[in-house]
Amino acid sequence: MESNPNLERDLMFQKAVPELMQINPRKARFPCCIVWCPLPVLSWLVPFVGHIGICREDGVILDFAGPNFVCVDNFAFGSPARYIQIPKDKCCPTLCLDAHDNEVRNEQNDPEDAIMTWDDALRKGTQEFQHRSYNLLTCNCHSFVANNLNRLGYGGGTGRWNVVNLAALIFLKGRWVNKAAMARSFLPFVVVFGLGLIFGGWTFLIGLAIFTVVLVGWFILGTYCFKNLIQL
Repeated sequence: MESNPNLERDLMFQKAVPELMQINPRKARFPCCIVWCPLPVLSWLVPFVGHIGICREDGVILDFAGPNFVCVDNFAFGSPARYIQIPKDKCCPTLCLDAHDNEVRNEQNDPEDAIMTWDDALRKGTQEFQHRSYNLLTCNCHSFVANNLNRLGYGGGTGRWNVVNLAALIFLKGRWVNKAAMARSFLPFVVVFGLGLIFGGWTFLIGLAIFTVVLVGWFILGTYCFKNLIQL
């Protein structure tokens, strides 16, 4: 019985695809995922605030960690604690070329210049943020990930994602890597909150509430009322 090389090749490809998409926390590989980890001090006070990155198809993490600097395979504030895997079938990166890309493509008439894959979109996003200054409140790691999701066309086209709804996505739908990651995220907050109640009482509670409202309010106002402050 003769073997069909095309059939064998197709079966090998179908077997390889799920393996490539497998998540491996020990090796810090999260293919096509958004990953999150707590920030020192800030997450101790507001536990839903943290640092995020986005991963290539091979699982390598990319995160905007400083002025003109995108970390590759070195998550800036420790190993990921939460993640959410993005279905590639809900992305349409070929439709997300900006005006400049379209102009260059028309001039060169070369279809290979178009964004065709997940990694191509992330490469363009990385190149852009390697020329951006970092600001915790206006251009941060969330801005980088939101920019890439818009470039990928995830969930319905460009311009949908911003700092606020991205933070809500990872907070509401993100999966914990393990129980230790959950403890690492919340235990410092529990300790600080307990000590604050013991030594500060109502003064601590009022101060923490004001800090949280101001922080969240800044991002909401900056995103939806002053869009020019946060360029995605």
